[in-house]
Amino acid sequence: MRNHLVTQFFAYSLCASFLVMMNGFQGMKTEAQEKVLPIGQMTSRGEVKFEAKENTWKIAEPSAFPLFQGTKVKTEKGVAVILLPDNGQIEVGQNSLFSFDQKDRLLLLQGSIDFRIQTAAEMRFGTGEISIVPSRSLQATRNPSSVPYKNEEIIGSISIHPDGAVTVRTLQGSLTVIDQRQTVLAALSSKEELTIPSASVKTGPRVMVAQTSGTAAGGSEGPAFLGLSTWEWVGVGVGITAIATGIVLVSEHNKDRHHDRIPICP
Repeated sequence: MRNHLVTQFFAYSLCASFLVMMNGFQGMKTEAQEKVLPIGQMTSRGEVKFEAKENTWKIAEPSAFPLFQGTKVKTEKGVAVILLPDNGQIEVGQNSLFSFDQKDRLLLLQGSIDFRIQTAAEMRFGTGEISIVPSRSLQATRNPSSVPYKNEEIIGSISIHPDGAVTVRTLQGSLTVIDQRQTVLAALSSKEELTIPSASVKTGPRVMVAQTSGTAAGGSEGPAFLGLSTWEWVGVGVGITAIATGIVLVSEHNKDRHHDRIPICP
């Protein structure tokens, strides 16, 4: 009976540890894929360069240049067109500097862009300490408990002036301007234009606009190591300890059986 219980305990512990480790490895695989996949493809004309490493700029491939998160691009006397996976399109004017600081956020540091995006794409634009995001309109429905968003095409432009002011235009659709605290500064309807003073664009140290994540506020699990969070590593440790305990118990049980065996004289 005791041997059967020890065997069951050993098997359950081994399965639990295996499941925790596989969950961590799957997270590592997903994270690696997100880092490898480009955010979009850029075609360019004229002098367009990208930052290969800090303060080292190289000419971008004009026909098809993959854009990755964190890569800075400057157009100088050229222009560029970015094609996004969801069929969105961003045209970058001359003497512009930009990068995708997040996979769904283009950070415009200098110059101007024209864009055509979908509200469902959740694409955002940032400059200074403000963000320009699509305004989602609600789709009419007879069921009040389920009100989906209406997917619309938004066409507009963002321009940074030499004094740091920012002009936002909408040709179609609606846009919302928010600050780093997610406070709405302005709402633009179709065919409207707004110029934001430089004092409102840059106020104090730069702080990234908060982004919704899978972890609730105040419930951070701490930094991950090898794709596993702190609690996942605790689970792995518990599983390994359980396995080691099971091995010791089995060994002690076999040892007891050996000592209790009655020798048979020839």
